[in-house]
Formats: sequence, C-alpha cells, structure tokens
Amino acid sequence: MEFPLPKVLQILCKEVAGYAVPIVDLIAVQTNDPYKILVATILSARTKDETTAKAAARLFAEAPDLAALATLTEERLAELVFPVGFYKNKAAFLARLPGVLAGEFNNQIPDEVEALTRLPGVGRKTANLVVAVAFKKPAICVDTHVHRIMNIWGYVKTKSPLETEMALRKKLPPKYWLTINSTLVAFGQGTCKPVAPHCDRCVILRYCPQIGVKPRKMPGQSKKN
Repeated sequence: MEFPLPKVLQILCKEVAGYAVPIVDLIAVQTNDPYKILVATILSARTKDETTAKAAARLFAEAPDLAALATLTEERLAELVFPVGFYKNKAAFLARLPGVLAGEFNNQIPDEVEALTRLPGVGRKTANLVVAVAFKKPAICVDTHVHRIMNIWGYVKTKSPLETEMALRKKLPPKYWLTINSTLVAFGQGTCKPVAPHCDRCVILRYCPQIGVKPRKMPGQSKKN
C-alpha cells in the first residue's frame, strides 16, 4: 500500500506548529534578507539551532550586510561565530564570500541552486534551503532528517541525501517542496529522533511502516543528526 503522504503531512503540519521553529525559518520570518538567510544557513550546518541563533546575532550585530561582512577578518569572524560546528572553516567561508559574490554575481545573492553551490561553504542542502526560504522558489532541501524519515516511511528508498533529493524531485508533489524540510526537521528533532524516537507520542504512528519493526540505522544516519 502506498504511504499516505498527503494525510500524514497534513497531520504533521498541525503537530509541528507548536514545536520550536528551525533557526533559518525563524530568521526568514524576522527578515526577508537573502544575505542573512544564506549566512545563517551556512552557520547552522552540524550545529544546534540555539547555538546558531546566538552566533548569527553576534555576527549580524557587526556585519548586518554584505559590505560590512567584507570588512571583518577571518580571525574576527571565527571569534564571532564560535562555538558553531567547524567554526574555523565557516569563518574562512564567510571571509571569502564577499569577494566571490562581487566577482561572479555583482554583489547579489543568486537565487538558483547551481549558482549558489559555487559560493564558499554552500552545498546542495544549503543552496536548496536558501532558494526555498529566501526566494520562495521551488526547491527541496534534504538534510539528514528528511532523508531518514522519508526512508523510514518507504516513500523513497535511497542511500544518501542527494539521492533522496533527486527521488523527491520526481515523486513529491510541488506543493510540498517549500515546506517539507521545515516540517520534517521539526518532527525529526522533536519526535522521530534518530536515537530513542518518541513513538509513544507520535501522532502518525498508525501510518508508520516501522511499527513493530526493530529500529534500524537508516542510510546516511549518524549518532549526531
């Protein structure tokens, strides 16, 4: 039987409305500035939202726009964004960002996935998220939660987030593209966790193909998702 995705997502959208909002979505609510959304997304990789929020606030206090970012040294950037994950690498990416945007994109944040991936520190997940959140254009951001949960549901059978993105582009109705990431990230962090999931309080348990199945490690899953 085909997994009832529309029904499940309808239930989850109501459920996660009371969950903590992912930091990038929160910043998008506060500002529609593609620069801030891009930078916050870069900072958020492998980092808890609370840590990202504090680091982004410190950074934006000194660099509210691209021109101000260009004045900060890599060392100062590292001080501002610490302790986000891989903060030294991210400081190096941010130090290079103004130059690349000036040289290749006329100081504008591009609104296409392939163009965004040419920026330092921007992979497909980040690029898709920026396109969807900052520009409200059709894009599917697949992080470990989306990849893991879609495989648990059997909606896709893939081995990596990239494979999941490509499979969803073919199968997932476009009306879900902009919201699938925020919905499943909130659900994955709050209920369907990679370790010790809260199946006892899951609002879609009756639809889950994993009922009664011994928990298994999903493709691409690590202990620190």
